[in-house]
Amino acid sequence: METVSTEPQASECSLIAHVLEFVGENPEREGLKETPKRYLKFLKEVTSCPEFNLTTFENEGGEDMIVQTDIPFYSLCEHHMVPFFGTACVAYLPKKRIVGLSKLARIVEKYSRKLQNQERITFQIAEELSETLDCGGVAVVMKARHLCMEMRGVRKAGATTTTSRMVGAFLDDPSAKSEVLKLFHG
Repeated sequence: METVSTEPQASECSLIAHVLEFVGENPEREGLKETPKRYLKFLKEVTSCPEFNLTTFENEGGEDMIVQTDIPFYSLCEHHMVPFFGTACVAYLPKKRIVGLSKLARIVEKYSRKLQNQERITFQIAEELSETLDCGGVAVVMKARHLCMEMRGVRKAGATTTTSRMVGAFLDDPSAKSEVLKLFHG
């Protein structure tokens, strides 16, 4: 079995060295010599998610809502390649199958660990759970700070963006939607 090296190649490092030169730095300076390699390793790490199986189990506990809140996530804005980060809240109304609790956090990680936008992550999490579980509804709310807004452009430090995706009963039933939003917001 052939393994793929995660060690950046010299040609890849030279691209980052050119970026350092572009911003007026000397890539041969002691503090920057290993920066191209470290930066490329960082990019690989934050855009790679370990594979996992979305294990499901027979639902023996009824059709009550399952909610997980305050799941931390980190991603890179696909427009600026600058980090955005925050928390996700995920809920679903099970029917015949439930998912292992750790898998809710892993789904959040799966979609956030790449060049992304927050709206798409929110949608992808809800769609995967809805399709995999064939459940009564899925709700996903994500709240994040975007460094592309805080460090550049409009420069509004601390501004947060909230996105949501409601599927099934959370979209169609006002009482289910109200209940899940109350649980999400503590």
